[in-house]
Amino acid sequence: MNDRQRVGTKTLLTAAVAGLTGGFLLAIPLSRALMPEADVPPLIPVSNPFSAWSVFDNREVLVLGVDEGGGNTDAIFTVRLEAGRTSITQIPRDSYIDSRSFGPLKANALFARGGADAVKKELSRLMGRPIDHHILVNLEGIRTLSKLVGGVEVDVPKRLYYRDNSQGLLIDLQPGRQVLSGRELEGFLRWRHDGEGDLGRLERQKLVLKSLFSTLTKPQHLVKLPALINAAGRNLDTDLGAMELGGLITAMGLTELETERLPARPFSRNGISYLETEWPGERPRGSDATESSSWRYRFLF
Repeated sequence: MNDRQRVGTKTLLTAAVAGLTGGFLLAIPLSRALMPEADVPPLIPVSNPFSAWSVFDNREVLVLGVDEGGGNTDAIFTVRLEAGRTSITQIPRDSYIDSRSFGPLKANALFARGGADAVKKELSRLMGRPIDHHILVNLEGIRTLSKLVGGVEVDVPKRLYYRDNSQGLLIDLQPGRQVLSGRELEGFLRWRHDGEGDLGRLERQKLVLKSLFSTLTKPQHLVKLPALINAAGRNLDTDLGAMELGGLITAMGLTELETERLPARPFSRNGISYLETEWPGERPRGSDATESSSWRYRFLF
């Protein structure tokens, strides 16, 4: 065997060993690879490439879903990792806010007035805890991400049909459990043409969040996080670095998911419908609360 043949044989063996090793690592559940048990040392040391997220434990991230016009926000929620749990808090977009910077408005108008920083500032005050970072995603990003992970399984609660020719929008979904992606998933998230309005949309968002969480945190998707983040990158705007963003999703995959929606009820003010939301950071104002509210608005039910 000459030198060239020996080099070729060595290269093939090296490639085979690398391939088998890579396949073995991918077969290990990612949570075990990243956090091996103390009494079972890993066969091959594996470091978490997204370990930067650990420094953000117990801090809160604001997630905003922006509509086609790029102004108002269709979805508003926060993500907090604490004590082995991922807590997602949904904020009704029609929540009435007496903003210190812009005056009375709906929560979904804050972004158009002052950007992500304005939303973080107001919600930090109302939630009673600091919101440190933000992730802004548009509808194209949701469509892209859902396609990359093979769709999101949801149980469509009822027949959803709506057509808006001016926006080129068609929502046509039958009830039942099914996998949605692309524009079908977008339609499921945007539909609000019944008596439930914004509160019904929040329930559908909750279904998608739980399913997307379950899908993204599967080992086969976690190992592809860099590619997924890169593909959705042009539709994301965040003050988190790529490593931090990947670390957030990785950390979420190692926790239990909890979702909650801030309680709210509809009211009318000057002919405009709002939601009176119970903010965690607001202290009861005593007997004056009922009196001050009576002249401000009229509850619808």
